[in-house]
Amino acid sequence: MKRCPKCKSLMPDDVTTCIKCNPAAAKKIAPIAVKRPSPPPPPVEPLKWTTASGEKPGKIYGAWLLTIQSWRVLMLDKELLVFPLLSGLACLLVLVTFGAGAFFADVTRRGATGEAFTWVLLFAYYFANYFVIVFFNSALAACALIRFKGGNPTLDDGMKAAKARIPQIVAWALLAATVGVILRMIQDRVAFVGKIVIGLIGAAWTIATYFVVPLLVVEKLGPVDAVKRSVTLMKETWGESLVSNVGIGLVVFIATIGFLVVAGSATVVLSAITGSTAILVTGLIVIAAFLVTATLVGSALNTIVLSALFLYATEKKVPQAFDGVAQIAFASK
Repeated sequence: MKRCPKCKSLMPDDVTTCIKCNPAAAKKIAPIAVKRPSPPPPPVEPLKWTTASGEKPGKIYGAWLLTIQSWRVLMLDKELLVFPLLSGLACLLVLVTFGAGAFFADVTRRGATGEAFTWVLLFAYYFANYFVIVFFNSALAACALIRFKGGNPTLDDGMKAAKARIPQIVAWALLAATVGVILRMIQDRVAFVGKIVIGLIGAAWTIATYFVVPLLVVEKLGPVDAVKRSVTLMKETWGESLVSNVGIGLVVFIATIGFLVVAGSATVVLSAITGSTAILVTGLIVIAAFLVTATLVGSALNTIVLSALFLYATEKKVPQAFDGVAQIAFASK
């Protein structure tokens, strides 16, 4: 900056006359660009359900409506499919690693020592697997909750939220692995009826811990407190509607079976008519890609609904995206 030779006012170094002495010079100065805030994310319009009698729709229709609405939410943040993809790849890596370890244990160790080593290896596998699944589910749940509260989540938001809860995720993975190994040990030592009982106990454990992931993300609870809180939320809110939520998996399963029947039949028929191996290989690749995609989408949809239900259970607020199906999924017990 320098001073004007006439009025001594400050002016830029590259001009000869200040604005005060020469008002016309102001027109030559380009206006400063102001960065405006990005527009808010587009809302998910509520889905309206109707029946001929005006009554509440059944479980199957309700599951279909929940699937549609969860899909609409997912389409606003398609990049969130990266989380179940990374989870699947990491789980595959864990499986291959521990599978090699199990083979080594079976070949080199026998007797009681070998059995103890096998159980230790199984515990380590359960721990690693639970950690991977809960970590990426926590990231996805965090993004879904941001979306439901009017934000526009990114992958970085999800990863930061999951990383901030690593101590809680580790503690939960240890508890879940312990329970899993104990149930497996009992199941291997009881008769057929006992196996059924253990299976029912395992199912009850799964239901009781349904809210654990969002509890780890939002309330930062330890594993035991998370289980207690999850059971309380299940009892106090939407326990009766668990079937509707599980129905999303059924909808995805039915859609997958339908695609497999159509695509598989078309591949076999076209390959037989033309005698082309390329058609057969292409069809198998398409089917495999669809199976992977269906798995990723199903996992994402379940986490989205779980996050919406958690928001309702803890804050008694139905996310705007699910206003039209609140009577189905957000029913109090």
